[in-house]
Amino acid sequence: MTPLKLLGISGSLRRQSTNSGLLRAALAELPEGVSMDIADLSDIPFYNADLEEKPAGVSRVLAQIEAADALVFACPEYNYSLAPALKNILDWASRQPGNTLLAGKAAAVMGAGGGMGTSRAQYHLRQVCVFFDLHFVNKPEVFANAFSGSFDADGNLTDPKLMQLISEQMKTLAAWSRKIRA
Repeated sequence: MTPLKLLGISGSLRRQSTNSGLLRAALAELPEGVSMDIADLSDIPFYNADLEEKPAGVSRVLAQIEAADALVFACPEYNYSLAPALKNILDWASRQPGNTLLAGKAAAVMGAGGGMGTSRAQYHLRQVCVFFDLHFVNKPEVFANAFSGSFDADGNLTDPKLMQLISEQMKTLAAWSRKIRA
């Protein structure tokens, strides 16, 4: 079985983010032969085509995206849409000649938010990523209520049912990535 490398990208910049907590849970639930790094977006400036040289943080995350076989997005919901930090790094990545960093890669999305989890933002992210030619797994979907007691005070997932769902999503993503890469 070919080893796979995933990159987790959280749209939340908060230290105690439940969305980043979902990525930490995914890291703990990876199937055999799969590894994952988690990108740090805290020093990524807004995309600006006038910049002659990419900032160091941007270059770092773009290199992580390039090295990844598939992407895992933790998608917060801000005003019924995806968070600016997440959209911003996708804008940076999509500006590479020929969209080589994103096109054709497998992806999964999860999110923690209010009553509906982050369903609106996740669907919006999927729409945006059609242009980038990312290929999302459709099921299982991971919508977590961040205020239901499923997370501890540090944003770490404690709900075994959600952990199982994330485990299933990671297995599905690994299989999907291998299938579309073949």
